[in-house]
Amino acid sequence: MQIIVKKFGGTSLASITRINRAISYIKNTLNKGYKVVVVVSAMGKETDRLLSLDDKLEEYRQSDDIAALLSSGEQVSSSFFSIILNKNNINGKSFQGWQVPIYTSDNFINASIVNINIKNIVKSLKKNQTPVVSGFQGISSDNRITTIGRGGSDTTAVALAAKLNAKRCDIYTDVDGVYTGDPKIITDAKKMETIDFEEMLELSSLGAKVLHTRSVQLALQYGVKLQVLSSFTGKKGTMLVKDTKNLENQIIRGIAHSNNEALVTLLEVKNKPGVSAIIFNALASENINVDMIVQSASLKDEKVTYGYTVSKNDAAKTKSIMEKIKNKLSYKEVIINKNICKVSVVGLGMRANAGIANTMFSQLAKNNINIHVISTSEIKISILIDDKYKELAIRTLHDGFRLGKVKKK
Repeated sequence: MQIIVKKFGGTSLASITRINRAISYIKNTLNKGYKVVVVVSAMGKETDRLLSLDDKLEEYRQSDDIAALLSSGEQVSSSFFSIILNKNNINGKSFQGWQVPIYTSDNFINASIVNINIKNIVKSLKKNQTPVVSGFQGISSDNRITTIGRGGSDTTAVALAAKLNAKRCDIYTDVDGVYTGDPKIITDAKKMETIDFEEMLELSSLGAKVLHTRSVQLALQYGVKLQVLSSFTGKKGTMLVKDTKNLENQIIRGIAHSNNEALVTLLEVKNKPGVSAIIFNALASENINVDMIVQSASLKDEKVTYGYTVSKNDAAKTKSIMEKIKNKLSYKEVIINKNICKVSVVGLGMRANAGIANTMFSQLAKNNINIHVISTSEIKISILIDDKYKELAIRTLHDGFRLGKVKKK
């Protein structure tokens, strides 16, 4: 049997009208002879509401009870969605993560999927049922509820598609595909018909919110055909592909930005071997992820300045950690700057084309935008700038790389 997995996010389920629209897409696919497995997020902003409760329960944050609390929104969604399916003469059957079952690591709040036993899902499909699976959920080695972290429903959908050898995985969201930049900021941003997995991975990790990074990684690893499309229009969206044809045609494919950055600066750190290890070992031991890193010093300097970025949520904790190891580092002061933004340009064509950095920095210089930190990889350049210049920088780079004039593929 040929299976298509369809995942619907919170905005797609925010009202009965939107749920009925989602069901119309399922009915259309069923009428074409495919089997459908549905994955749902929590309805509307329910997860955000539950997370706000979680913030008031910090000491229990890593407990399985918190995971059970946070996953309750998906339980409501899958049950309700299945009921509405049946009202529409589609034989729906809801499954919680533990009923599939989806086995995960024992990290209750940010678990990774270890394995999925598809026996119950296949059995349901053979009964001509349409399984409705709660995304974001799993079970630990001792059968306790776990959650797969932010964007976990995307990951659930792709993992199921891989395990079921599905023909395709459709991710329905509130945008109709992947754009060259944020359409809310860039009026001439273009929707891409296709985008390479590597480019999408970079864009996702750099702030583009269309797909969760882990879902893209899974799709690439297991060869899942993945499409992003709007639940509001149902029109063809953006397909993720392994693309080598477009390298010369469009060097830069997209621009991403993130406001979830805090710049940590350590002033006048004693310049000696092992300093970096002390800093980043201390952060790693507290599970704090570091992104961009810069060290400034000359060969003659006895003191250096360290700068690195963490998420804004980790800023206060990071400052506390640095203060605890001050005697080991002998620095003068630690400064936290939250009024910054990371802006990135991404494109596979950067591997074979020179001059991208020159174009980027020249465009920013023309608009008097100062750069605090620069980070590069094979297919991206990221910069850290003052947040007040965010929209100007994004528009400037989008125009500079002529992304508003890309040809449809």
